[in-house]
Amino acid sequence: MHHDMKRFVREILKSPRRRAIPIMTSPGIDLIGAKPVEVFRDGALQFRCIQALAGAVHADALVTFMDLSVEAEAFGSPVRYSEHENPTVSGSIASTPEAIDALAVPEVGAKRTAEVLRCAELCAANLDRPVLGGMIGPFSLAGRLADMTEIMILAAMEPEAAARLLGKTTAFLTGYAKAIRSTGVNGLVIAEPAAGLLSPDMCREFAADYLKKIVAAVQDDDFMVVLHNCGNAANRQIPALVSTGAAALHLGNAVSLPELLPQMPPEVLLMGNIDPVGVLRNGTPEEVYAKTAGLLRETAAWPNYVLSSGCDVPPGVSLENIRAFFRALDDYNQTVK
Repeated sequence: MHHDMKRFVREILKSPRRRAIPIMTSPGIDLIGAKPVEVFRDGALQFRCIQALAGAVHADALVTFMDLSVEAEAFGSPVRYSEHENPTVSGSIASTPEAIDALAVPEVGAKRTAEVLRCAELCAANLDRPVLGGMIGPFSLAGRLADMTEIMILAAMEPEAAARLLGKTTAFLTGYAKAIRSTGVNGLVIAEPAAGLLSPDMCREFAADYLKKIVAAVQDDDFMVVLHNCGNAANRQIPALVSTGAAALHLGNAVSLPELLPQMPPEVLLMGNIDPVGVLRNGTPEEVYAKTAGLLRETAAWPNYVLSSGCDVPPGVSLENIRAFFRALDDYNQTVK
């Protein structure tokens, strides 16, 4: 379904009413009675989970599944599946310069990327509000292909080899982002958590400069890019992250948003950052409500703030806790009309 996303952002910036866009799909697995091991292999099941959540709570935009093993699997990485958790990459395939040079860039649609595209297409055709697709970022993908320790060593000691690997991950992800856009969804969340391990200068060199190419290839009035970084160094990385040109940054709960918002350009949205495990999964509804209401009060001075979870909401979060999150938002919005 078409939405003018530039207008969507403008409306957020000029309205005192807060919006909520949590990174939340896994609770839909419980709503439809499915198993994660089945859902993460089936785009139609993923759509059913998102559709069920859309009927249960009113997020201002919906997101597709944040499965950060999909793209590495397309490159040939081994992936371990679980009955209860997200799939994970279980071994490296590009940890040396020689292996990097031999690594082939897969076609978009390889392996489970086809199911991601299938889910996005179903969401775009059937849901009543903006939908944001999801994919991993180039540095985090490189970390899954090479192993995180190895990509950090390569970046520090053999930057030319790291750049060759990042060139391959960026080439694939640019085409993948274009394919996600072509499904009709309205934007894209690019998850780049591994960039949170980098210094500000290295973040720009090995993450932001590559992300900028992807953003430039797909973002326009009808399609927005949200850049997710859940590291604890984001307070020092804001200039690098903003330099990507993404319409929004989404930050994890390791940082303080009230401290970071003054660094943000006023036209760039900042989303986050209720703890998805410590609060949303493990807290009581009363604790969820209190934490959410507190964050809304602390960010009240910044029109570019959007309420969200700090990262992907895990399986096992109760519907009562999710409703407490949205009830706090509704009560806050009653005070600013």
